[in-house]
Amino acid sequence: MTAEYQATTADPVRPADQVDQRAAFAAVRTEVGKAVVGQDGVITGLLIALLCEGHVLLEGVPGVAKTLLVRSLAAALSLESKRVQFTPDLMPGDVTGSLIYDARTSQFQFRPGPVFTNLLLADEINRTPPKTQAALLEAMEERQVSVEGDPRPLPVPFLVAATQNPVEYEGTYPLPEAQLDRFLLKLTVALPERHEEIGILERHAAGFNPRDLAAAGVGQVATGSDLAAGREAVRRVRVTPEITGYVVDICRATRMSPSLRLGASPRAATALQSSSRAWAWLSGRDYVTPDDVKALAAPSLRHRIQLRPEAELDGATPEGVLDGVLASVLVPR
Repeated sequence: MTAEYQATTADPVRPADQVDQRAAFAAVRTEVGKAVVGQDGVITGLLIALLCEGHVLLEGVPGVAKTLLVRSLAAALSLESKRVQFTPDLMPGDVTGSLIYDARTSQFQFRPGPVFTNLLLADEINRTPPKTQAALLEAMEERQVSVEGDPRPLPVPFLVAATQNPVEYEGTYPLPEAQLDRFLLKLTVALPERHEEIGILERHAAGFNPRDLAAAGVGQVATGSDLAAGREAVRRVRVTPEITGYVVDICRATRMSPSLRLGASPRAATALQSSSRAWAWLSGRDYVTPDDVKALAAPSLRHRIQLRPEAELDGATPEGVLDGVLASVLVPR
């Protein structure tokens, strides 16, 4: 994942307020790094999703700090976070909340579910049936939950960070395309490098407790107002007609790829452009370059395309197909 984000040259002239805003997000990365070794690309992807008001699908084997990442990010931004362990017997009401009869008042009272938070960690989301997975669709798209026809708004900001195991499929339910399309990015949480794993063991030997972030020194370094200001700054990042055409050409090329039975939709193009703007801003620029689009192409599109069965048998992967697509599309000057 870290290879997808390459350092870029920052504009030498920048407004002071934008410098301060970017510094706040740089401090968040540093703060999360006190608890999580490596995974810089995943941390950046989570920040991009927050800036774009999107959601993230985290894919990685157990034990690579997916839960710790979300908890540390929430602590650094002083946001509320909740975790839901998705299981085969989980019901939609267990996520969204439900009406409970109160005998004292003889009325039904709404009891909010864990979805009413800022950062929701949907752990092993593919272990619950589609009916319960669908309970998140309205929350992710509309930022609200409807119970008995009554819409209830979710807190701002609101981000779903869902996890799934890429190697264990027994007892799982594939995520429906409509739900996959609601995730702005799909990030791969890779196993650490050798020197990073040594650092993890050294921290634990020194007494690091992943359940006690305060003892690890992880604290608030940014606020909700910093996030709101960052979102407004991202909206001001310029996208030239040439870059817009480049994004569209990439997505259209996926629809014509002989290896794919489903290419990227217009929503995918919108996600790619939006995430590219956020990455450009985090890199210190107020304009998007083709390199920004290339860096975010795989995280934005890999979960929105489907390989043909014969391509899978030949060993093709979504990332490999996207690499070929990027190589075939003319890059604007």
